[in-house]
Amino acid sequence: MQILDFRSDTVTRPSPAMRRAMAEAEVGDDVYREDPTVNRLEALAAELLGFERAVYMPSGTMTNQVALLVHTRRGQEIIVTEGAHVYEFEPGAMANLSGASPRFVPSPYGVPDPEAVRRAVHTSPHQAPTGLIALENTHNTAGGTVVPLAVQRAVQAVAREAGLPVHLDGARLFNAAVALGVEGREVAAGFDTVSVCLSKGLGAPVGSLLLGPAALEGEIRRYRKMLGGGMRQAGVLAAAGIVALTEGPQALARDHALARELAEGLVRLGLDVDLKSVQTNMVFARVEDAPGFAARLREAGVLINALGPDRVRFVAHRDLPDEAAAEALARIEPLLG
Repeated sequence: MQILDFRSDTVTRPSPAMRRAMAEAEVGDDVYREDPTVNRLEALAAELLGFERAVYMPSGTMTNQVALLVHTRRGQEIIVTEGAHVYEFEPGAMANLSGASPRFVPSPYGVPDPEAVRRAVHTSPHQAPTGLIALENTHNTAGGTVVPLAVQRAVQAVAREAGLPVHLDGARLFNAAVALGVEGREVAAGFDTVSVCLSKGLGAPVGSLLLGPAALEGEIRRYRKMLGGGMRQAGVLAAAGIVALTEGPQALARDHALARELAEGLVRLGLDVDLKSVQTNMVFARVEDAPGFAARLREAGVLINALGPDRVRFVAHRDLPDEAAAEALARIEPLLG
């Protein structure tokens, strides 16, 4: 029986083209800025997304947290959307590393009201001052939902008026771009820093990029080293990242279609799925016993993640076959009787 792994798009394995590029990569010591393949990856990413600089790091958690470190001072607040990855899934790093605390704004389907963001900005000496505004696109816990460009622009305007930097957790930025029908640089435009993951839907085995202005590059690299992200002959990994950036985005539309097919099928089977939230490659469903449901599906060869007691997540990705949704539904239906 073929295992259908819907747990995450992080389970993707390097393609044959990536493996060839990794095997043939020219390398050097990246901490000395002497790895030519890492240098090419960073230059390519900066050019594609419209930034002066990009810095390669091992993970998206590191790129996000380095961004928070360069933008904030201890004791400040960071305005974030409800369910933001920088708070929910980067285990206490915001408090432990930056000494910052979150100020949440309501975000139905991952989309904040710019006026709510404006009201969340604090300048009073009796409150923790606001140091940064952070958005997430696509928004993971909201269902892989897309933040409209107009909302991003409005939030950026709020930040400029308040004299605040604004960061984008764009782990799945290219999923957002495909869903919006725009280039990746349009999703990234207007932010001071942007984090992009190469190891999710784009399919690379390791790595994320933090993009920003040349003026911040020194601080970004210092914090990367401080957090243990100073890699040496990292070109063997960056080579796969180059393939991910150049070839990966074209495959995302199929992932989105696969997720939609699965979501509509789950609804037909009687599961509680909010189809409005199925905008990219994720499907969330409400079930009575999420861990138990996930365990039963595992026995049927369908791997998913239980997120809490009553919520499960399916994620479509490049390593799933075209018939994955239909096959998964065929295996799920007998378990619902």
